Amino acid sequence: MAKNIRMNAPLPDHDRARQLLHTMVLIRRFEEKCVELYSASKIRGFMHLYIGEEAVATGVIEQLQPDDAIVATYREHGQALAKGMSAGSIMAEMYGKVEGCARGRGGSMHLFDAKTRFCGGNAIVGGGLPLAVGLALADKMQNRKRVTVCFFGEGAVAEGEFHESMNLAALWQLPVLFLCENNLYAMGTALRLTESVTDIAKKGAAYNVESAAVDGMDLLAVSEAAAKAVAHVRECRPYLLECRTYRFRAHSMFDAELYRSKDEVTEWKKRDPITLFFEAMKAASVLSDADFEAVEKEVAKEVDDAVAFAEAGTWEPVSDLTRFVYSEGQRP
Repeated sequence: MAKNIRMNAPLPDHDRARQLLHTMVLIRRFEEKCVELYSASKIRGFMHLYIGEEAVATGVIEQLQPDDAIVATYREHGQALAKGMSAGSIMAEMYGKVEGCARGRGGSMHLFDAKTRFCGGNAIVGGGLPLAVGLALADKMQNRKRVTVCFFGEGAVAEGEFHESMNLAALWQLPVLFLCENNLYAMGTALRLTESVTDIAKKGAAYNVESAAVDGMDLLAVSEAAAKAVAHVRECRPYLLECRTYRFRAHSMFDAELYRSKDEVTEWKKRDPITLFFEAMKAASVLSDADFEAVEKEVAKEVDDAVAFAEAGTWEPVSDLTRFVYSEGQRP
């Protein structure tokens, strides 16, 4: 049975609250800088921003262990930063430089880092779901107490991979957390126009998978819900967690955004997850204005350093064009 979880956890201490704030602000400022660089043609190709959804990646990934895995979508900058990938390696990847996390071959939609077990963004809607099931199956067969978290949008729920993956995870009792970031519009079509049942969390019942829904704009509510979900999954039982959130920017840099009103976006911005969290922590005397200013200063340097790292990076030589395309033994 799907349950709507609300925050009921004790307030975090100062250090934890500051770290959570730092992660969300880093995601926000990193992406804002990416917009500038994209407009300057430093970053090319497709780019999908996570602005407005920072509480989801921050709250969920906080509950993971270093050897737990992430499988993400093409809107994965936030998850990558929250999982511990360096801003420099991500920015260099966005630039297409060899120093990037995927040697500049993946770009914005295909970040990857084996060290942090960030097992890739995926440009195919729903494409990461079966990959997550495979990773979870491998962990179970090797008796590893790991969790694989698969982030996907509500648009992927209409894909066959969602249903097939949920079914297999339930049949085989796999340690996978299906994490739906429901931002209401997928690429540009309202959820009510694509799903007869818009309560995504309820879909877990069809596969006997425990599920819950949570306010994705409330960082502590997400963290609390994720803690419960991760504990459940670590005992080799799949779980579906729907985080009801909202992206403040268009679907991608090429989106004219004609499917929703400016007034609606403005109303949602009143529930900015960074502002909500900081104001709550300030009211509880956990954080102060000085803390926020210090975090902003730290993040500004981190983003500036990432840009400098990418600018100083190198382009892959033409002689390496077929590298990683053919096996070394068959390389022409």
